[in-house]
Parts: sequence; structure tokens; C-alpha cells
Amino acid sequence: MRFRTVLFDLDGTLIDHLPAIHRCYARTLPQLGLPAPTREEVRRAIGGGLENAMRRFVREDQLPRALTLYRECWDQTMLDGVELMPGALTLLGALRAAGVTAAVLTNKHGPSSRRVCRHLGIDPLLQGVFGAGDTPWLKPDPQLTAHALAHLHADAATTCLVGDSPFDAETARRGGIAGFFVTTGTHSAEQLRAVGAGQVYPDLPALARNAFGLAPEPGGADGSRK
Repeated sequence: MRFRTVLFDLDGTLIDHLPAIHRCYARTLPQLGLPAPTREEVRRAIGGGLENAMRRFVREDQLPRALTLYRECWDQTMLDGVELMPGALTLLGALRAAGVTAAVLTNKHGPSSRRVCRHLGIDPLLQGVFGAGDTPWLKPDPQLTAHALAHLHADAATTCLVGDSPFDAETARRGGIAGFFVTTGTHSAEQLRAVGAGQVYPDLPALARNAFGLAPEPGGADGSRK
């Protein structure tokens, strides 16, 4: 394991939060006189932070009200239906056992991200959760990556990012760190490779084996849990 620090995207990479996200969009947009979006429409929109995603569905003058309505729903229901991606718990545990620092680097709201990580029981395996609102920056701004590396006392040369979107590929490139990608989130392997993602895997267990040389203990439990 040549990496000493691994930064993880959250939605679509470590966790499946799409049901909760879609539910909040489906409740928000009709209150503005707009049709409820499909799950696929929401899946394609997310990744660049809530405001950027919401702009896919509302006019600019509707944005403040839409964000207020969404956040009210989100605060009440964010933990309903969230699950770990298969292999997430095993991978985080294996990294900890190998002495590797793991942290989250996400465009998801920082306080919400930390609440979800606590709910899923993975916060003891993470050395930091860096999200939207914690700094002035969002991915792929290299200043966010630099902030996380400084906080973790990490070296870019021995750090990598695991993500599922073109935002993550650009974050790794601009941040000067290696990137590994899974297709469990918002984009296919073809879409990721089209933006320069070279190391693409179908899921976290495949990434753990082939990118990191890590494998679960025989008989070890993993998978998602609420």
C-alpha cells in the first residue's frame, strides 16, 4: 500500500444517499409549481454541491426558496434510507489496520456529512470529514484539497482520492494527487474515462483488491447497514 492517506468522496462512493436526496427534491419542486423530478434526473444532477444541482431544476429567482424548502425536508429526513456502499466498512477497516489515514472530501453539506457518518458508524475510522460550508471552497478547487491535506498532515505524493464523478477526477488532477474511481454513483466507466479517469472499478471491493492490494478477512462481515 503505497498511499498513506486516502480521501473519499461520500455520495455514490462510500454511501448510497440517493433515495433521501430524491425524496427531498420530489417534495421541494412541486411546492414551487414544478414537476417532481425522476430519480435518474436527480442522480445526474448531483455532485457539484446543492446549489449547482438545484439550478438544474429551478430558475435563479426561485433558487433561495427552493434551497430553504429542500433543507427543511433534508434536516428532517436525511437519515431515512441512507446506507453504506458494499465493501465500504471492510475497506475503511483495512486501511485503518494498515496504518493509512482515511478522510472524507465531499461537496455535501459538511455538518450533514458528519451526521451521516456518525449514524452509519464509520466516523471512528475517519480522521476528518471536509464538506460544503466548512471552507469557502468546493471540489474541484485545489484549495479544498490543500486544506484537507494540511489538516491531516498529509503529503500529496502519498495521497489519493476515491470518487465516482468527473468532479472527483478534476479534483484529483488539480490537487496533484492520484485518483481512483468507482461506478457505483453518478457516472459510468465510459463517462469517467472520457474525463481522464484512468483507474476505474465497478465497486469498492474491486478497488480494494486491485488498486490497494487489500482484501477482506475470510468470513469478515461487510455490506451496507442503516
